Amino acid sequence: MYAVIFRAELNSIDEQYHQMAAQLRTLALSRYGCVEFTSVNEGDNEIAISYWNSEQDIQAWRQDETHQAAQKLGREKWYCNYRVDVVEVKRQYHSS
Repeated sequence: MYAVIFRAELNSIDEQYHQMAAQLRTLALSRYGCVEFTSVNEGDNEIAISYWNSEQDIQAWRQDETHQAAQKLGREKWYCNYRVDVVEVKRQYHSS
């Protein structure tokens, strides 16, 4: 399993941002094999963590047209800066 950790400093978010975020979450989960997607904003910071079964799924998601359009808007409008880490999950622990 892999995790994609997206961290950003927010510049200016608007209704288009919220609509795009909801659309991207649905798309990742329904079409690209994302198994979990969580995001939070606190102050001027955003962090999103998504979990994937393979690096191939992550690459396919990265190449999606809607995702690429969102990335462009993010660079031009919504984010001051951002960072993406792709990591392999070695262990998971759960409490039920």
